[in-house]
Amino acid sequence: MLPSFLIGLREGLEGTLVVSILIAYLVKAKRSDRLPHVWAGVVAALLLSVGAGALLEYTGTALGSKRELYEAVTSVVAVGFVTWMIFWMRRTARSLKGELTGKLDEALKMGTFAVVAMAFLAVVREGLETALFFIAAARGAGEQAGPLIGIAAGVATSVVLGALLYRAALRINLTRFFFWTGLALIFVAAGIFKYGFHDFQEAGVLGGLNTYAFDITGWYDPTAWYAALLSGLVNFTPQPTVVETVAWLAYLVPVLTVFLWPAPAAVPSTKNEGARL
Repeated sequence: MLPSFLIGLREGLEGTLVVSILIAYLVKAKRSDRLPHVWAGVVAALLLSVGAGALLEYTGTALGSKRELYEAVTSVVAVGFVTWMIFWMRRTARSLKGELTGKLDEALKMGTFAVVAMAFLAVVREGLETALFFIAAARGAGEQAGPLIGIAAGVATSVVLGALLYRAALRINLTRFFFWTGLALIFVAAGIFKYGFHDFQEAGVLGGLNTYAFDITGWYDPTAWYAALLSGLVNFTPQPTVVETVAWLAYLVPVLTVFLWPAPAAVPSTKNEGARL
């Protein structure tokens, strides 16, 4: 549940902020007549995202014996998308409002379809990333209900936070929020990357399926609380292959280094910062 909750919270809040910024701009500009067009674009983006997630899962099931290779490829693609998203949001968090309102202002001049398309494109990226990354994380967790409950709780929490931000009832340092959630997602992504390479081994694309980096199954209790936590957050297994371990380190070390460099600038002071839409 924890990785799924984090995915739902992070991506959900990004999407909620986008919608809130668009609505706030239209209300302040006295163009409330365009609100239904924004909502039409948002709903279309959500429906496409849910449909894309269902299609991805159905495709994997329909492939049968080639499912492992399909899951390996989609896991690596999901990690690529979420890594790009983490660094993109870190770079543009401060200027997001200005960029969105500028695009919306241009869309208002072009007409109804442009407003719907602008809202759709602003939200659909978050939705598709959420669907792809959630499916990859859920596969690694190996659960049925847990990931669904986690992502639903994360999205619900993000909607509540977004509504409070819109009504100026809550202030959040978004730069700090996206830093810490991005840091946590890097570890989640590293676990999915590791899981993807395990699928490559099971599919026969890579060898070494029985060559282990270490084996602690003799004393490691997979039913313990710490085992569930480690498995859920970083996809830890007590008997990983050498290929899995190398893949995990090959992703985590360089990405984490770039993300944290320079460390003092990554988490600015909160004294005079907050989110206000």
